[in-house]
Amino acid sequence: MAMIELTDIYKLYHMGDNIVRALDGIDLTIDEGEFVAIVGQSGSGKSTCMNIIGCLDVPTSGTYKLNGIDVSTMDDDRQAVIRNKFLGFIFQQYNLIPKLNVVENVELPLLYAGVDSASRRTAAMKALERVGLTDKAKNRPNQLSGGQQQRVSIARALAGDPAVILADEPTGALDSRTGNDVLGLLQELNRDGRTIVLITHDNSIAVKAKRIVRLADGRIVFDGDASDPNAVVTPKEV
Repeated sequence: MAMIELTDIYKLYHMGDNIVRALDGIDLTIDEGEFVAIVGQSGSGKSTCMNIIGCLDVPTSGTYKLNGIDVSTMDDDRQAVIRNKFLGFIFQQYNLIPKLNVVENVELPLLYAGVDSASRRTAAMKALERVGLTDKAKNRPNQLSGGQQQRVSIARALAGDPAVILADEPTGALDSRTGNDVLGLLQELNRDGRTIVLITHDNSIAVKAKRIVRLADGRIVFDGDASDPNAVVTPKEV
């Protein structure tokens, strides 16, 4: 079943008299249960693609269906509802609230979704158990290591049981060993049936996915198995 369907997606920006084609006719389908890395250098369009997939922006033209629902022309309020229902986000800088403890941070998406306090706490503790941090539930973010903070952000993404997890450079602020631990956790979640979309500029990170979609100048220049040697060819080498 197609979870994500981008059809003829364009995202145009006007810079004075010039038009910047951040996305230039993208066609992309990601099925339920896939682990896909969207790869590209700065200016390739990968961040714009992530924002559209994450219902943080809408395309200039084209159609985006998430779990069969056309979200490409939704207003901000309707997009917010879709984000809470279908998407979980993991960010490079964790984006944890310093004044809240760990379990309160994990509960935040559920709070925004209007879930009652008892159900929020149960779901948050279950998510913390999944990432091995139930013993840190009452700690504040500044009492945790970088790797632990990123696992809290993964738990926060999981708390609402989303159909898709979007991970934007999730290892960018971590050392290589800790980063590998985080990637291993994402692989485990994928083996459990979760759809994972990983955004990165780093080939060594991208090959941890099963499929690589490489962007250059707003277009897809490769879409295939992560084990294919062409998957890690940079756009300048194509």
